[in-house]
Amino acid sequence: MPTRDDVRKALPELELISDEVLREKTLDVWIDAMEQGGWEVSDLEDIPFTLLIDTGVSFLEHTRSVTRTSVAIAETMSGFYGERMPINMDYLVSGGILHDVGKLLEYKRDGGKYSKSDVGKDLRHPFSGTALAFQHGVPSEICHMIAAHAKEGDGVRRTPEAFIIHHADFANFESLRSLL
Repeated sequence: MPTRDDVRKALPELELISDEVLREKTLDVWIDAMEQGGWEVSDLEDIPFTLLIDTGVSFLEHTRSVTRTSVAIAETMSGFYGERMPINMDYLVSGGILHDVGKLLEYKRDGGKYSKSDVGKDLRHPFSGTALAFQHGVPSEICHMIAAHAKEGDGVRRTPEAFIIHHADFANFESLRSLL
């Protein structure tokens, strides 16, 4: 069973969330997803971030990179646009950490192979991740980022934070795919 301290060590980006209540809710979602999916913290470096292509990049690396990429984008935009581009950094960081948390329910491991779980066959990770976050009292603005970060969000209104998460996620995915 994953411990709070072990997940905190695996996700140091949690400390970028200054609101302690939000930080703990974000952590609660991860713990719940890991428990429901049957994962240990030691698994996070082995779970692939995508089942679509073999990048050699883990789920944990991807989550941390998207979060850090999002922060860099937001800091750059805020530096240029100031008050004209209000970005809630706590919400953005939580959204980055949680954007793919539903994959802990979407994926399963059989031996050394990863595939879609029964949940994953019915619900893609933006849906299961949003449901988990909502269940733990994560603000709807962050649930929106989780729901809208992938193709499921195409054609819906996205907040600035949701656009940043969406583009940070795809910048990571498409850049890795271009190397294959």
